[in-house]
Amino acid sequence: MRDWADVLEANGATPATVRRLVAQLRACEAAAIAFCRLLERWGKGDAHPATPGARRAAFRHAADRVETALAGLETPLSAYLIELEPDRAEGSSWYGGPGAGELVEWRPVLERAGVTACPNRTAAVYLELAVLVRALQGLDDAVRLDVVPDRSSLWAGLFDLRDTLLGATVDDLRALAA
Repeated sequence: MRDWADVLEANGATPATVRRLVAQLRACEAAAIAFCRLLERWGKGDAHPATPGARRAAFRHAADRVETALAGLETPLSAYLIELEPDRAEGSSWYGGPGAGELVEWRPVLERAGVTACPNRTAAVYLELAVLVRALQGLDDAVRLDVVPDRSSLWAGLFDLRDTLLGATVDDLRALAA
């Protein structure tokens, strides 16, 4: 079954660059899903791990895992964007921003979990990671429906993701993992 990686492969100039980018995006996606699901479970009252100390460690580990994955994304994504650069710059991003349902007040969730972390940073990271996951899932849907974005739009979307994820999000993750 085809997926978002096939879109990147079809538009990439160098197979090695595409392989590195796909591998790193898969690592980012897995780490992002794990981070978001951890918070969502706590939001539903599932206190796993069982102790506050273990929950703090799990939170820091999840944040560190995402930060490490995102740090490894910069080089392959930048190389891919250089190779992909379209003839025209009129493309539009192919994914949406966060929805109202993703705006969660994490302070009470973190307090109940016994995790001392900045709720504003947690909310910002959660939203940006949710956007990353949704963008990749949206690209999967586009492949399935045979409505893949053109090169210009693919470039614009990847550029936007890079700009968002490799700036404040990495800084917020470093602070949360500390």
